[in-house]
Amino acid sequence: MIEIKPVNRVDARISVPGSKSLTQRALIAAALASGRSRLIGPLESEDTGYSSKALIQMGVSVEKGDEWSITGNGGVIQTGDEPIYLGNNGTATRFLTSVASLGNGTFTIDGDERMAERPINPLIHALQGWGVDIVSLKGSGCPPLEINAHGINGGVTVLPEGKSSQYLSSLLLVAPYTRKPAVLRVEGEVMSKPYVAMTLAVMADFGIEVDAAADFSNFTISPGCYRARDYEIEGDASSASYFWAAAAVTGGRIVVENVPVPSLQGDAMLVPLLGRMGCEISRSGGGIVLQGVDHLHGISVDMADMPDVVPTLAVVAAFAHGDTVISNIAHLRIKECDRLSAVVKELSRLGVQVDEYEDKMIIYGDGGMNLRGAEIETYQDHRMAMSMAVAGLKVPGVKITGEDCVAKSFPEFWQRFALLTDNH
Repeated sequence: MIEIKPVNRVDARISVPGSKSLTQRALIAAALASGRSRLIGPLESEDTGYSSKALIQMGVSVEKGDEWSITGNGGVIQTGDEPIYLGNNGTATRFLTSVASLGNGTFTIDGDERMAERPINPLIHALQGWGVDIVSLKGSGCPPLEINAHGINGGVTVLPEGKSSQYLSSLLLVAPYTRKPAVLRVEGEVMSKPYVAMTLAVMADFGIEVDAAADFSNFTISPGCYRARDYEIEGDASSASYFWAAAAVTGGRIVVENVPVPSLQGDAMLVPLLGRMGCEISRSGGGIVLQGVDHLHGISVDMADMPDVVPTLAVVAAFAHGDTVISNIAHLRIKECDRLSAVVKELSRLGVQVDEYEDKMIIYGDGGMNLRGAEIETYQDHRMAMSMAVAGLKVPGVKITGEDCVAKSFPEFWQRFALLTDNH
């Protein structure tokens, strides 16, 4: 357990680790490329460790240092003796399910207890449409999965829902390696569209262009091969969100030096939302400056495209004046935990008045006047730990349990966060 030390106002310049989302996408593209790629500024964390270990099992060379060297085999995937274990890494589980399908032989994709509750059936359905022999071993539509791989035929397939953009990104990343030109149709609304745009951008950077409908309902991908290259990874906007939020709730100032404008990451759009709440936004070199104010006000916002920063925004909303309505977020329920319900429960523990609905939450802000300290449950969810820590900068007695879960995306979080309080 860790207790957060309150501060008057934060004032700091920080850099954040590389983007988890970009690291995992670039890893896949580099692994499927022919030749050696270099990833500059990648994220070294629990999640990216699972991803890189799995790729090594599949015959890809991954050498790690300050930069990572990945030697891909041009889409040739080897079969290992051991199951591919991915913990609770939803992104890697979905991405590597498709990558394994390119191989020849039997693959088992497995994870921890929570991963066995996280749905993957839409991806299974779409891969089956491309001729892949894949089943959920427990018949639950969740991992563990068994793939009797013999490559991917391609042609036309349908992704029956776009609720998780990870299904869509998974299919897109392997589509250049199907036997026939790949056509992918998506039914229902595509959530988290910036993550799909990010996938397409990484594919383009590695030499593959995709013909995509404007609403991401239809994609055509010609056969091809990624080109190995040097690839620089932006600082992680989701990780930066906690520091921008710290400035917002304390009326302080934070410069995040390595999240660029514009960014490939949809979560960088949290910054203009904090601007709508009253914060002042500017640029400094290659980074983003956020200056908090003494009087934040509530907003209404559709967060379908930014699920990972919903907890951050919800905590800031607890210190605003007036109601904040965060809507279109039912897909938070299939994250590392039921993140919608967890945020509501833990904010309530701090004395926040908040209502939970199936696909939204309403936070009734009173400027943080009636908040109290509490022990916060993190549900082994890194984003719960980091977002709730922000509340402790203003409210004495906030203690975060299970704080080691930050290793999933930001192993150095507590050391960096301490920099906000050490100067006061």
